[in-house]
Amino acid sequence: MDERKAMGADKVGGAGRGMQEPPNHSQAYWRWEGRAASLIQEEMHRRGIRYKELARMLEALGIEESAAQINRKINRQRFSAAFLLACLHVLGVENIARK
Repeated sequence: MDERKAMGADKVGGAGRGMQEPPNHSQAYWRWEGRAASLIQEEMHRRGIRYKELARMLEALGIEESAAQINRKINRQRFSAAFLLACLHVLGVENIARK
């Protein structure tokens, strides 16, 4: 069993979410997109922030997206590096632990 399957990474969103990996998607980028989404979700959980509050926080930066749009973007793991940095900024993340 390869490392990706052992970690449950053969599914979009990680283990147990039941979605198949998208066809023709670069394996290298897929891994990092999942990590980026997890990073936002972990920091939100750590701070007790929900998508509605994150949407309000991003609005202060001029990023106007609904909580539902942000939820879909993060869960589908399809967002820009700029969006990731904006989220980390409004969440007050100063350091990122590399795993």
